[in-house]
Amino acid sequence: MTKLFRRPVKVPMRGAVVLITGGGLGIGQLMAVEAARRGAKAVVIWDLTRATETERLIAQANPATLVRLDEVDVTQNIDEVAAEVLAEFGRVDILINNAGIVTGKNFLELTDADVERTFAVNTLSHYRTTRAFLPGMLERDRGSVVTIASAAGLVGVARQTDYSASKFGAVGFAESLRAELRHHGSNVHTLLYCPYYISTGMFDGVKTRFSALLPILRPEKVAKQIIDAIEAGTQMKVAPPIVRLVQLIKPLPVPLIDTMLDIFGINSTMDDFTGRA
Repeated sequence: MTKLFRRPVKVPMRGAVVLITGGGLGIGQLMAVEAARRGAKAVVIWDLTRATETERLIAQANPATLVRLDEVDVTQNIDEVAAEVLAEFGRVDILINNAGIVTGKNFLELTDADVERTFAVNTLSHYRTTRAFLPGMLERDRGSVVTIASAAGLVGVARQTDYSASKFGAVGFAESLRAELRHHGSNVHTLLYCPYYISTGMFDGVKTRFSALLPILRPEKVAKQIIDAIEAGTQMKVAPPIVRLVQLIKPLPVPLIDTMLDIFGINSTMDDFTGRA
């Protein structure tokens, strides 16, 4: 029987084998360095290109942390490289599904290829990676599966019909996985992280109307916040905290919701979007 109240399952970085998708740049790179700084046994980086700069920064942060770099397209079959990781380290303790892309196009500008690629990276890849490493976590009854989603996974945003929908899918995946693990009495931890825009270059050109309430987030702070949340056993976190209001206003009439989002300028945030060069 599922317990009504369960204490957070804390997952320490020290001694852990951590795998991060999209770890070659941005918050993926920063999380890798932070994990090493906190004593991770090994950090495995999956990215489209060999992330040698991430490797250098990890070595600088903690020379004792082992590093493995794999050129991986998470939209393709990852079984072989996942098996290699498990053969080398014996386990993955913390899986951070961080890889993500954005087109920033208006709906009628999107091609089928755009939409399929966005969902393949932002949503479907989570199924492949989690399927590869969750069995070992369940066997050991410990570990963490982290879903880096977005505030756009909580509310639809103009020029994000592909991105927002894919992040809604990631949110649903994370919430259902948490429910399933809890239902079966597992101690495997899950974290769903939903940030506002982060100044990594991925969303270059976006703007925010009320920067005091909805600031463009600093990647260094975000990376530390995610690692802190894993170690604290937090199961869902939004950044900044005011993003939580999105969930609270959902029962309101649609015209009122739309008016509130317009007041905050949410649907104009992408007007000058350019993205990473």
